[in-house]
This record gives sequence, C-alpha cells and structure tokens, in this order.
Amino acid sequence: MFRLDDYIFLLNQAIWSGIAALGFGILFKIPKRLILTVFFLGFMGGLVKFFVLFYQKNISIATLLASLTIGFIAILLAKRVAKPTVVFIIPAIIPMIPGYFAYQVVLNIHKFIFLRDKSLPSEVLNLIFYNGFMTLIILFAISIGVSLPMLIVGKDMSRRLKD
Repeated sequence: MFRLDDYIFLLNQAIWSGIAALGFGILFKIPKRLILTVFFLGFMGGLVKFFVLFYQKNISIATLLASLTIGFIAILLAKRVAKPTVVFIIPAIIPMIPGYFAYQVVLNIHKFIFLRDKSLPSEVLNLIFYNGFMTLIILFAISIGVSLPMLIVGKDMSRRLKD
C-alpha cells in the first residue's frame, strides 16, 4: 500500500526525470513552445518507471513500460503540434539510459585488470557480466519501447500529417 512518503518519493523522481528531459531538450535546441511538452513526457516516463519499480522491482520491465508510455504519448503530441515524434521522444528517453550499470561494468573491468587478490576473479567477472547484461537488456527495452508505438501507430499517423 502506498504511504504519503511513497507518493512524495514517486513525484520527486518523476519531476527530476522531467527536468532531465527538459535539459536534454534544451541541449538539442527544440522549439521553445515544446519545452513543457518534453518536460511532461519525461515526467510521465519517470512516473511510470518508478511506479512499476515500486511494485515489480524489475528495472527492465519498468523501463519498457515507461518507454512505451513515452512513445505512445509522443505520437499523440506530434500529431497535435505537427512535429516529428523524434523531437519529443529523444530528450524524454535519454534519462532512462542505464548509466549506472554501464559505469559498474567499466569499474569492474578496471578491478579485474588490476586485481591484487587472485581469489576474487570469479566475483568480479560475475559483476562484469551481470552489469553488462543489465545494460543491454535495459537498452533493448528502451529501443523496443520507443519503436513499437511508431510501428503500431506511427505509419498511419504520418500519413494523416501529410494530408
């Protein structure tokens, strides 16, 4: 059951996801009138991701569902403002890239190379492979979550935009 602290934590994470998306939107020089839209997409992606993480504890499923949410909402918003969906999706999805797991891979490779205690190589190798596979699985979840809505709805939507 959700407590007040859980709601505050969830909203905090979602707001920071929106701010991160906003920062990438500004970095990629999206039109000024679309800044709040990119914030909203990042916020919704963060809300879905951390809500699912709260219940499921599975980051790959949470990332997939959040990416799907961003993809479908971006398609609807792109139709409304007559802009390409990529303008909305890219800044909102970048904060979901698994930097922590990739960093852990590099850190553990460094530990493995300079290992002084020869009794720990299997532990370090396990961490390298675990974090590496988690990085790949999350990246696959992001790419599926972004491309699936465009495959389902996007083709029809692009025809309507041309008319």
